Amino acid sequence: MRRLVAGLAVLLALAGCGVGKDPVDPSPGGDNRFVSSTLVREYKPADRLPAPRIQGDAVTGPRVDSGAYNGTVLVVNFWGSWCAPCRSEAQTLEDIYATSRDLGVQFVGVNIRDAKDRAAAFERAYGITYPSVYDSAGRVALGFRRTPPVGTPATVLVDRQGRVAAVYSREVRYGELKAAVDALAAER
Repeated sequence: MRRLVAGLAVLLALAGCGVGKDPVDPSPGGDNRFVSSTLVREYKPADRLPAPRIQGDAVTGPRVDSGAYNGTVLVVNFWGSWCAPCRSEAQTLEDIYATSRDLGVQFVGVNIRDAKDRAAAFERAYGITYPSVYDSAGRVALGFRRTPPVGTPATVLVDRQGRVAAVYSREVRYGELKAAVDALAAER
């Protein structure tokens, strides 16, 4: 009987661990579950492969087409509102975007496996101002067959020639991403 009471007490305590006050689903993925990785791949200019063109309906705003950013450094971030590391890195990405635009750097998010209303709530909650493709089926990532973004979150850096320069298959840190973006922006 004591075990039954103790088990029920634990279940009741766990039931109190809920969704909190965050407008974005803070659960660790529900049915989506994020995949974490510590993989970082950087490519020397001679080894860089062409990045695919990214096109699609935006989470909010007009349709997104990476072709509009030809000749710029492009930072592509794969994210989901259900992904705890995505929430953790959101401010880092927005801060680097805001401070790097004048260097010829653009950002495009790719929202995957999400409901559109949750993706939009994420953008509002974290003040994301760069566009994101709404790609619930994950088709955009398939275009990166030869340099795949493994896991979620993943961030792909594309140089001014449209080639993949780096793939971060984990949460990015401000210092490392800012340094990589600045180095790519300085390349000619």
